[in-house]
Amino acid sequence: MSGSPALTIGVLEGDDIGHEIVPAACRIADAAARASGLAIDWRPLPIGRKALDEVGHTMPPGTLETLGTLDGFVLGPIGHQAYPKVPAAINPHPILRKTFDLFANVRPTRSYPGIGCLYDDIDLVIVRENNEGFQPDRNVVAGSGEFRPTEDMTISVRVITRLGSRKVATAALELARARRKRLTVVHKDTVFKLGCGMFVEECHKAAQDYPDVTVDEVIVDTFAMKLVREPQRFDVVVTTNMFGDILTDEAAGLVGGLGMAPGLCIGRGEIAMAQATHGSAPDIAGKGIANPYAMIESTRMLIEWLGRRRGNAAAGHASALMKAGLDAALADPATRTPDIRGTGSQADMVAGILKAMENTTHAAA
Repeated sequence: MSGSPALTIGVLEGDDIGHEIVPAACRIADAAARASGLAIDWRPLPIGRKALDEVGHTMPPGTLETLGTLDGFVLGPIGHQAYPKVPAAINPHPILRKTFDLFANVRPTRSYPGIGCLYDDIDLVIVRENNEGFQPDRNVVAGSGEFRPTEDMTISVRVITRLGSRKVATAALELARARRKRLTVVHKDTVFKLGCGMFVEECHKAAQDYPDVTVDEVIVDTFAMKLVREPQRFDVVVTTNMFGDILTDEAAGLVGGLGMAPGLCIGRGEIAMAQATHGSAPDIAGKGIANPYAMIESTRMLIEWLGRRRGNAAAGHASALMKAGLDAALADPATRTPDIRGTGSQADMVAGILKAMENTTHAAA
């Protein structure tokens, strides 16, 4: 495995707890890579509030251009709601997703014993469309998808396209084919007859190329109820942007909270972005208690994805080693953070993962 080509991965720490959990994720990924004979060339780049304070822009010139030359990048949580109201303080999220056409946000939900999950056997993935929908910063080329024609009226525009729907449906079908071959399309075409109707149409058209995948539909409000009562019935779920944003937070609540909510943004190209679902949590930043699981798992997903795309066996081995370390650390309260019924700190969890990976490597030698 030592002859595997190096991966070049950008590091964007983001804000608040991002300055803690992103370095932790890179440290663990680096240890797994070294043990697997994989070289990773980490490329730190400025972004967020720290970049604004140091160089005058939350998305400094050159950052996007550099990212475009890399294999992938790790994005920490962004606390853009606390940014000052100045032109240079922009939200980097939609720019990154649209620039690299990262139209599918893959968000797995998995239960682990002893951490406060509502069920012990949840294993599903919600694939959220990333670049259309109601989000006003993503659904127009210029200007905003929201406007206020009078003081007493606000209008929000929702954009659904056939191409966008087909792309995210295909990504979800590919994932379903690799898992348990079941896909659930979540929508509200009983009300949004044209918008959701188009989304459903394109999902079924795409499914014609995947006859081995069973496809069903659930109305979004019914799905929200079934997700709480019967999460085990679902495998891969695909839905539009706003619905996916809400439902993935609900799913995270079933398995221990947002600290257990990883994500990977992918597209048709050769680049992907590891991005945990949760926010920047300024209230706990610097206290050493932020759960690093979501960021570490997101980074593991990135390395696994890159390994598959590039036929890099060493990346696949590093991903498996990271998973073994995470599983072991989550099994021990002493190496879990307080939000998931642990008695340890963030540093304890990182140390537990590293120790478990070391033990796994020695046992395999």
